[in-house]
Amino acid sequence: MKKRPFLIGLTGSIGMGKSTTALMFVKLGVPVWDADAAVHRLYGVDGAAVGPMQAMHPDAVVNGMVQRDVLKRWIASDATALGKIEQIVHPLVAADRAAFIARAKADIVLLDIPLLFETGSDAQMDAVVVVTAPFEVQQQRVLAREGMTQAQFDIILAKQMPDAEKRKHADYLIETTSLEEVKSQVQKILDQIKGQIDA
Repeated sequence: MKKRPFLIGLTGSIGMGKSTTALMFVKLGVPVWDADAAVHRLYGVDGAAVGPMQAMHPDAVVNGMVQRDVLKRWIASDATALGKIEQIVHPLVAADRAAFIARAKADIVLLDIPLLFETGSDAQMDAVVVVTAPFEVQQQRVLAREGMTQAQFDIILAKQMPDAEKRKHADYLIETTSLEEVKSQVQKILDQIKGQIDA
């Protein structure tokens, strides 16, 4: 029976540089599973969430795909909607992640999970990496995104565990103010973990 790979959970609040950091791990040969990409697959044509979502909220499916904007409106108008959506999506995302880990041929796998702590997924990780940046940098990055407003940014922040809290639970911290710094920190983390695995 093959040994399960070492699982690194990567997380961080919006605009902290998670995607850029995940890419650095990819460049160093670490397979990356992305929770957001998994949800996109589940919501896409023939995705596993399409049937159950259509049965629960028929308006949410158009042309065989789950429409996120319809879900957002439903969540805004019905306090029970988010819980119902999560009951469908969370188990499917967990199954997608388990399948990825089972297929992985590498010794180390990175799981990019925005709500790692909020969903309790950190308990399944061998190490947790938190990306962080000063609040001004974070705000600047997020507000530069197309269609993003200060109000939306505030709502997203309110749903996420505060950065200071995340940092307390991290095994490794990556400061994302410079690309060179991120690259060197990622390399250092991998060297340490490989040392643990080989020990």
